[in-house]
Amino acid sequence: MYALCIGFFMTLLDTTIVNVALPSMITDLGASLNDVIWVVSAYLLAFAVPLLLTGRLGDRFGPKRLYGIGLVLFLGASLACGLATSAEALIAARVFQGLGAAAMTPQTMAFITHLFPPAKRGAALGMWGSVAGLATVSGPLLGGVLVTHLGWEWIFFVNLPIGVLALVLLFLWVPDLQPGRAPKFDVLGVVLCCLGLGLLVFGIQNGEHYGWGRVAGPVTIAEIIAAGVLFLAAFVFWQASARNAEPLMPLRIFRNRNFSLGNVANIAIGITVTGVFVPLALFLQTVPKLSPLMTGLVTAPASLMSGVVAIFAGRWSNRADAKYLPIIGFALMGAGILVMTFLLGDGSQWVLLPSMVLLGVGMGMVFSPLTNISTRTLDRSLLGAGSGIYNTSRQFGNVLGSAVTAAVLQIVLAATGDFTSAVRAAFYLLLAVTVLGIAAALAFRQVAAPSVADSPRASDPGLPVTRPS
Repeated sequence: MYALCIGFFMTLLDTTIVNVALPSMITDLGASLNDVIWVVSAYLLAFAVPLLLTGRLGDRFGPKRLYGIGLVLFLGASLACGLATSAEALIAARVFQGLGAAAMTPQTMAFITHLFPPAKRGAALGMWGSVAGLATVSGPLLGGVLVTHLGWEWIFFVNLPIGVLALVLLFLWVPDLQPGRAPKFDVLGVVLCCLGLGLLVFGIQNGEHYGWGRVAGPVTIAEIIAAGVLFLAAFVFWQASARNAEPLMPLRIFRNRNFSLGNVANIAIGITVTGVFVPLALFLQTVPKLSPLMTGLVTAPASLMSGVVAIFAGRWSNRADAKYLPIIGFALMGAGILVMTFLLGDGSQWVLLPSMVLLGVGMGMVFSPLTNISTRTLDRSLLGAGSGIYNTSRQFGNVLGSAVTAAVLQIVLAATGDFTSAVRAAFYLLLAVTVLGIAAALAFRQVAAPSVADSPRASDPGLPVTRPS
């Protein structure tokens, strides 16, 4: 578990560690605001799109193999990111980094669901959730230290020793789960999903950049967004088609009420987390002109509280009334964002600390409980697909959070010329998203807590396990 968490931490760390480096990238690479937002979005998009496929690849070739391949790709791309000398080269390297992360992430959940019985899964997911929460919001602190003392390139170079350690521990400690079947691959589904998400995110994020008009020739932003929606609709219809023998996203899985609602809430938490920390990191270095290190210190309480609270929240999530954890968590996140919105200014930024604490506690109460509630009642035959879908929804939320907040920042900044007003507008949007998360959690169906007596049956996934010698 520890070996997997190291690599998992690294993939999620890279979703936010770049935030405090964005102003430095603008200066050193001669990049625009839209360019550096794409440094964030390219990684998130390449992370999100293949997740449905990589979960199935793990089912076919074994999660340990896919995790190892993804880890090697991630390390190579991290090196390329650090050596990039232009925004275009950096964005391209971030795409490959995201593909590596996409190969790794579903395998961590696959190991948890296969190796831990229901009665003990909450504690395992508590550790998994604490790693997710800690990595997602500790990036600014570590990034601030590295950018201030070594340069922005080192936010990528730091992955190399961590990744090598994760690779060694993977081969020494992690069992080799051999899949019992060889699923077919939904190639058409992959193509439709990639095109749909790619076009939709490109259109939303670059709309203001192109004045919401023509992009190239007769093609307009509106047409690109519409095409993205149509491709996603075609993807859903293909998943429901009787001719699709092995769909990437079997729609029958959404008959499970908690899983369906959990994915809605999962998108909401993804939008909120990315939507807060990207504009906040830019604001702190643009208006009060904090250093990258001070920016990381201001956001550090959210990192600390999220990681600590997630450990306990994961254990509590086995209870029948566990749905109140994400309800309270989303409410605390909304309260933190609301307080932060009114405190934004060019004075002392330490006044933001209480809002950071609220935000971090809220995130810790959402991450792991939401995962446990959403997947606890899934049929075991759907666990592989469920893991891929659930991870995809989180990353899709991250991508939307990056794209939508970038669009809001650019629109309000173009209209007012005031960056503080632009950040406040983005935060108002996030408040509505937290309300959506609360509504989804309120609608969860209560499920009886798993009993220890069920553990022996539930812990056997029917997979032969080869232990490393």
